[in-house]
Amino acid sequence: MATDPVLRRSSRRRGSTPVYSLYGEDGRSPALDGLHLESIADRSRLHNWEIQPHRHGALVQLLLIERGRVTVRMDEEQRVLRAPALVWVPALAVHGFRFAPETEGLVVTLDQSRLRDLLDHLPELLDSLAEPRLVALDRGATVTRALFAVGHGLREDYAGAGPWRAPALDHAVALLATQAARLGASDGASHGNAPAHAHASVDGRALQHLARYREQVERHYRRQPPVAELAEPLGITPTQLNRLCRRHLQCSALAVLHQRVLLEAKRELGYTNLMVRQIADGLGFADPAYFTRFFLRHTGRSPSAWREQGPAQGH
Repeated sequence: MATDPVLRRSSRRRGSTPVYSLYGEDGRSPALDGLHLESIADRSRLHNWEIQPHRHGALVQLLLIERGRVTVRMDEEQRVLRAPALVWVPALAVHGFRFAPETEGLVVTLDQSRLRDLLDHLPELLDSLAEPRLVALDRGATVTRALFAVGHGLREDYAGAGPWRAPALDHAVALLATQAARLGASDGASHGNAPAHAHASVDGRALQHLARYREQVERHYRRQPPVAELAEPLGITPTQLNRLCRRHLQCSALAVLHQRVLLEAKRELGYTNLMVRQIADGLGFADPAYFTRFFLRHTGRSPSAWREQGPAQGH
């Protein structure tokens, strides 16, 4: 497999982290329809079992590791997982893998819009999948055996042409995503802090507002618009949005925006050779000195110091 038949590199600013997107994102391939499956070995063996840090602009991925070992780098975290294990990669998370030779498992790549179509009636679940998951599984557990059985069935349906193939694929993908959310929440292994509403029964409408607010933040964080502008498409006031964020996320609406800006700053410091002033400019800071103060306030270190010491040691 000399070339990648499904994922292509998308041109971005010089020196930025590679971003890969699904072929046909603007004119989707009916055959793929936003879903791609392959074994871990299919791609990793071509690169000496190492996948360099990169991210996907509109894709999510699920890795089911059945045999072997993998070192996962997910944004600032690095962790070794031994099979059986599960890794969930949300869109835009910087991730890389170093597999032990002959590691066996499955990689499910899914267009984010298809995931939303499948789980849009479950906003709390969908929102929880915005966080990466690195989960060590118990080989003898019933849920582990069921998880890999679904994965094997998905692979057979994906490669086949049996009756009711499309709904079978949708059902299997939705089940795998649901299990990823449940397992990550239950063992506390999710990357970063799970939102408070992931463990409590909360108002579905509020979660829809929060999910839409995060979408607004994702689209516009680079220019750091006022919270009022981000709240307007939601049909609620900034005061209402702040109340929702404080209730369910334990922070203000502005803090959600700042956290996204900070995460992107760390990614660009850790994975690109862009100068600090270029990063500041690309993230909506008119003054590089203000960006430095912003970064220092949130991490305790200047951007240059954080870059020099490496993301694995960062805050």
